[in-house]
Amino acid sequence: MLYRALYTLTMYLLTPVILYRLALRGLHYREYFGRWRERFGFFPDPRIRGSIWLHAVSMGEVNAAVPLIDGLMARYVHDTFVITTVTPTGSMRVEKLYGGRVFHVYLPYDLPASIRRFLDRVRPRIAVIMETEIWPNLFFTCHARGIPIVMANARLSERSLRGYGPVTPLAREAVRRATHVAAQSQPDAHRLIQLGANRQRLSVAGNTKYDMRVPPELTAQGATLRASWGSERPVWIAASTHEGEEMAVIKAHIQVLNRFPDALLLWAPRHPERFRDVTQLCRQFGFIVGNRNDDTLGRPDLQCFIGDTLGELLLFYAASDVAFVAGSLVPIGGHNVLEAAALGKPLLVGPHMFNFEEIAGQLDAAGGLLRVADGAQLAVQVINLFAHPARAAAIGTAARSVFEHEGGAVDRVIREIDRVLLTGPQNATTAAP
Repeated sequence: MLYRALYTLTMYLLTPVILYRLALRGLHYREYFGRWRERFGFFPDPRIRGSIWLHAVSMGEVNAAVPLIDGLMARYVHDTFVITTVTPTGSMRVEKLYGGRVFHVYLPYDLPASIRRFLDRVRPRIAVIMETEIWPNLFFTCHARGIPIVMANARLSERSLRGYGPVTPLAREAVRRATHVAAQSQPDAHRLIQLGANRQRLSVAGNTKYDMRVPPELTAQGATLRASWGSERPVWIAASTHEGEEMAVIKAHIQVLNRFPDALLLWAPRHPERFRDVTQLCRQFGFIVGNRNDDTLGRPDLQCFIGDTLGELLLFYAASDVAFVAGSLVPIGGHNVLEAAALGKPLLVGPHMFNFEEIAGQLDAAGGLLRVADGAQLAVQVINLFAHPARAAAIGTAARSVFEHEGGAVDRVIREIDRVLLTGPQNATTAAP
């Protein structure tokens, strides 16, 4: 197939550029320097046969996959589970959650030889791909080897559909190799069919993020953290911020402090390489700053507290009064708002929520979410919610109601995986490419 040959050639030609970018990120976050051999399929053979393999790109996708992984592990107790990620944050999250209960490596780059080496070592009997990670060589190779592919929690925004551009024919052929596609919503299903998914092998299962379990001890842990700052202080969180949003958050907090001098900003940047820069930025503007790593709990005199750890965002939400979920003031597409919704927090997002538009729309319609156009509006809404706690509580209650109403996706996805494991891939050959 000409498109695949051109794509593979392009991938090989771009490999030096990819490695350069990897090294560049490593200058800010040293974990990117490690385990490069895994990215080409080189790792000690674990001698696994017939594994259940699940792929989740980064920490956000791992968190979304947890209810599904837990459900599958409870159902297939005697199977070996392989979990792959792409980023160090995703890798650390897998290690923290599952440790030696699963075999974890990075997913190799989408080069035919690298994919073959990976599959030769983990020998999966099914591949469960979270969200919409369509890697053509991976899909073609799995299909040719008779490894069924289930795309779980699959989503595709209008923007992403248009973004395939000249590689749409290749993406179409790749997604057709999926044994089953479990879409998050009807609009996602429609767009996935437009891309090329087989209508007969597609279902609308819902979003597994709604099946997230809130640990029963979380409220008490949040109260402990909050007590170290001063339990009566108003606290807002800027969660999963990106570089282009940081000045907006700083300026918003200045306005909040003008109205509520004892207010605290709890700040959790999206990427670990931004932890230090955000801390320095806060100090440049004269804020009294602490962070989770150095201060553990914090102090009453702090004006900003940087959440510079991984896997604690749910705890930080529990310790907050108002939640701003970032990646939405700039055209990133937003981040998962359901963690804050599950805890009944009033939600603020920016105008760019195209990656989570269905969820944001549900919350918006129920009165559980407020949209802001920019940093100035962010400050106005935070101040307003602090000044009117009854309104804030009503918005948070509405958000929690949406979260509680929309569960059940994990059971529906597991039923599809059961069926696929029973019947095998449709139209797959057994010869290795």
